[in-house]
Amino acid sequence: MKIISDLAASVAHEVRNPLQVTRGFLQLLAGRAEEKNKPYFDLASNELDRASDIITDFLTFAKPEIDTIRLLNISEELKKIEAMMMPMVAMHGGILHFSSQDNLYFYGNSSKLKQALINIIKNSIEAIEPDGRIEVKAQSEHDQVVVQITDNGVGMDEEEVSKLGVPFFSTKSKGTGLGLMVTFRIIEVMNGTIKIRSAKGKGTEFTIRFPQVYQDEILPDGISL
Repeated sequence: MKIISDLAASVAHEVRNPLQVTRGFLQLLAGRAEEKNKPYFDLASNELDRASDIITDFLTFAKPEIDTIRLLNISEELKKIEAMMMPMVAMHGGILHFSSQDNLYFYGNSSKLKQALINIIKNSIEAIEPDGRIEVKAQSEHDQVVVQITDNGVGMDEEEVSKLGVPFFSTKSKGTGLGLMVTFRIIEVMNGTIKIRSAKGKGTEFTIRFPQVYQDEILPDGISL
């Protein structure tokens, strides 16, 4: 697995470099192109950006090391995500509601956690109809911090659920499936677990669990006993 991860990372790096050079020259040529041809340059640049995003996902999966692990308060982390996602759900005409118990702590990386949860919430936003609803809630349960993301969108059957996280499987026409693949990997590296329940026409529920750290175990410098 280490050899495969190293190989994937090195190949991704090598592919990204010519993509960046190509995009730079496209921008240069677009500035000199006739107006009628500029949409073609925009399309080419957008596709290069999409390819770059795919490579970034591969790199995250192949090399998911988390440099900075610190004590996180899930209610504070969800507030940041709420501020980021509200404009997107408003554009889709849906409703996004967050709720969390106070003082729920666990160890993780704030940036990676945001990436994982945003990937899931974006999928939910794309799955709901106008006036659809997404609930994000966090609570303590059996010495774990539990985050549930539930939507009333189109849902999936058992076969589709079983394939989530597989590269290039997606229920979306232009999806790559890499977003959830990376999400699963991030949660795994942060000692978490994820379970998915879904039904066609009824919606989907993601349940994520992290080992909880209690307040009486936390020293002043943020380290647990």
